Amino acid sequence: MAAVSRARRVRRQLPLSPWLFAAPGLLIIGVFILYPFVSTLVNAFTDKRTLIPGEFVGLANFRELLHDDMFWIGLRNSTLYVLGVVPALVILPLLLALLVQKNIPGITFFRSAFYTPVVASIVVVGLIWVWLLDERGLINSLLEAVGVGRVGFLSDQWLLLLSAMAVTVWKGLGYYMIIYLAALANVPRELHEAAAVDGAGAIRRFVTVTVPAVRSTMALVGALSSVAAFKVFSEVYLMAGPSGGPAGEDTTLVMLVQRTGTGLTGRVGYASAISVVVFVVTVALMLLVLRADRRGEA
Repeated sequence: MAAVSRARRVRRQLPLSPWLFAAPGLLIIGVFILYPFVSTLVNAFTDKRTLIPGEFVGLANFRELLHDDMFWIGLRNSTLYVLGVVPALVILPLLLALLVQKNIPGITFFRSAFYTPVVASIVVVGLIWVWLLDERGLINSLLEAVGVGRVGFLSDQWLLLLSAMAVTVWKGLGYYMIIYLAALANVPRELHEAAAVDGAGAIRRFVTVTVPAVRSTMALVGALSSVAAFKVFSEVYLMAGPSGGPAGEDTTLVMLVQRTGTGLTGRVGYASAISVVVFVVTVALMLLVLRADRRGEA
């Protein structure tokens, strides 16, 4: 009877066991993801400030966005960042993966070298590139030595944005290279051998065999890099400074959120409205990329 009683207690407790194991993860998700998301969504419709609870104002924050020049500057820069970074992060890591996929002596060293920027802190990476691109930095010193003259990488509006894009691409190459290496490992070697027998060269095999085989992975990389590029903050902040470059012309949307919603007089409600716009645009970008991938497969 004692054994039967214990068995019944175990059966009654089993339904709760999975939830007990999942509880720590669910708690972290609820506290650090769901609650901030819902709070931001609610604050977007209020005039809340850092030290003032605020009141419901409806769509006033979103109407103000339409007349805010800095919002349109941030939207322009974030959009340009996506257009400049995403194609490079979709194509270049694939080419890099094809190069390091070969099993030749010393290739492990190059794989590690290409992946090193990924594990490096973005703050350290940003500061290194600031030192390199500064008016008195190494690159300008080399340009002056060969007679080209100094270039304002960090003082010109467009050059600064392009420099930040280059840092993002350089840091992300190794990460997406690893994703492509995993995809390329699943491409049957027989397809390449058959194409080579038919007389296809390296470029034609790349277009007709490799690209179709990793199309889904390219869509995944495109979606991930699009979201990351639109939400860019660290690279531009480190290179342009808190002001967002000359006259704030290099400010991105996330930088605008940080600048507007922090401090003792921060407009939390208005910053939350900008955050909602960022969220909607990033979701739209992911859906567009995935829809384009489905059309390509069809």
